[in-house]
Amino acid sequence: MTQIAVGDQLPAFEMAATSGATLTNGDFSGKAWALYFYPRDDTPGCTKEAIGFTQELAAFEAAGATVLGVSKDTLAKHEKFVAKHDLGIALASDDGDFCERMGVWVEKNMYGKTYFGIERATFLVGPDGSVLRIWRKVKVPGHVEEVLAAVQAI
Repeated sequence: MTQIAVGDQLPAFEMAATSGATLTNGDFSGKAWALYFYPRDDTPGCTKEAIGFTQELAAFEAAGATVLGVSKDTLAKHEKFVAKHDLGIALASDDGDFCERMGVWVEKNMYGKTYFGIERATFLVGPDGSVLRIWRKVKVPGHVEEVLAAVQAI
């Protein structure tokens, strides 16, 4: 399994997003951005995280950055999630390829059962497409503020 490290170039991607566009690396060149991976739409932690990024989106933009959330949920599920919680951030639907290349498709264990799923992780990507900072096994409380502080420090 690939493990992205600080200083690596972000792998190329192309994913359908809630903005109605197909997003690629090129859409983010020249600006810093937070790329966060989350397990599933409309679950408690994922909802809190998405709402948190939405609430701070203006501050990210004031710092010259934006935010993209990625999960393996379908675009239709993303659209419902965005509408239900009035989310302002773009969410992209990955077929699993990008998650694997980013090293966030991992083995998990819940109630004694082992399965594969997305590790909650965030990558701060610089204007040149290089990874500036990585947060793995993210705990939602305080996370958005920590990512925002890192963006503002660039």
